[in-house]
Amino acid sequence: MFISFFYLLRARGLKVSLNEWLSLTEALDKGLCRACLLDFYHLCRSILVKSEGDYDKFDMAFAEYFKGIKTPEDIPEEIWKWLNEDVRTRDINDKNMLDDYVLELEELQKRLQERIAEQKEKHDGGNYWIGTGGTSTMGYNGYHERGIRVGGEGRHKNAVQVAGERHFKDFRQDNILDTRQFQMAFRKLRQFSSRLDGAKTELDIDGTIDETCENAGNLKLVWAPPRKNTVKLLLLFDSDGSMMPYSRLCSQLFQAVSKSNHFKDLKVYYFHNCIYEHLYTDPHCRRGEWVNTEYVLSNLSSEYKVIFVGDGTMAPSELMSKGGNCYVGLYNEIPGIDWLRRFKNKYPKHIWLNPIPESEWEYTYGSRTILKIKELFPMFELTLDGLEAGIKKLLVSK
Repeated sequence: MFISFFYLLRARGLKVSLNEWLSLTEALDKGLCRACLLDFYHLCRSILVKSEGDYDKFDMAFAEYFKGIKTPEDIPEEIWKWLNEDVRTRDINDKNMLDDYVLELEELQKRLQERIAEQKEKHDGGNYWIGTGGTSTMGYNGYHERGIRVGGEGRHKNAVQVAGERHFKDFRQDNILDTRQFQMAFRKLRQFSSRLDGAKTELDIDGTIDETCENAGNLKLVWAPPRKNTVKLLLLFDSDGSMMPYSRLCSQLFQAVSKSNHFKDLKVYYFHNCIYEHLYTDPHCRRGEWVNTEYVLSNLSSEYKVIFVGDGTMAPSELMSKGGNCYVGLYNEIPGIDWLRRFKNKYPKHIWLNPIPESEWEYTYGSRTILKIKELFPMFELTLDGLEAGIKKLLVSK
């Protein structure tokens, strides 16, 4: 039974277990979706998909597998044409013109299929055909109290159409982040807050639930010290050059971080391709608008967690050589990779977020320098999954 669909879901990255598939089989045996593909779509999604982040993967796999299948809910294009033409309405006051009883949904659907098979022309103001302005149970802009709306502002869509519209693509965990997703991602940064010793004045919801369950369901409140921001964050952005395609993305990240209240202290600096003797205070990386890198290393304690944001692509000489700085007149005595090693050694909690998809790190232009940097810093994609994994890395004790 649709076993190839099961394997396709797994192949497309959905972690569908055998138990979940058997639950779907049981639901089908009990007739929970009848003979409607749209119902089958919703039933599958409710049983097989564990997170809204996987909805888009499911939709793409569903549309791929069932593409081209004709379903009972399909409406011929000729009927859509009739319904979209000028609508003729009339005032109807005679309630006796309505169907003499309210039909159940299954009966309505059965009648809809009968009308589709029989109807040969456009109808307005009637009480039988699929039309407009009348008392039929099928159509739109009519006067029946209950029925199936066909046409008007909406359009009856089959399951493949619904899946193909990909309403949930913004919920994917592996998407490159946009404004909305940054808001979701930074909720995860609340983990940076820690509870300090002090008066227990804040309700511990999880603890209360656990203790209440242990207490045979009798409410037992648990209190905890309030959270206090203790995290110090140093954020270093690669700017200009190959990072230009990601400038809007980095700007959104900066705005999201700067407006966050999850940090005790936040320092933001910029560099171009690699770090040398100076860190810029502005993303335009203008000469003179900088601080000495040595000053930053000397004055920001090792308590700071460090996040680099950059694609890591550059000429190998820019990373490995003296004088590799591509800015004319800014000769670097210390190779960029040695400056990066100093950050690694000074700040034990560090990660690198890369806007280039991980699948391309070994093959894209600049792959040599990307892999060299990856040897120094744990590197993650600049996606929701990548950011979450990076944050977990920053929080581990070692």
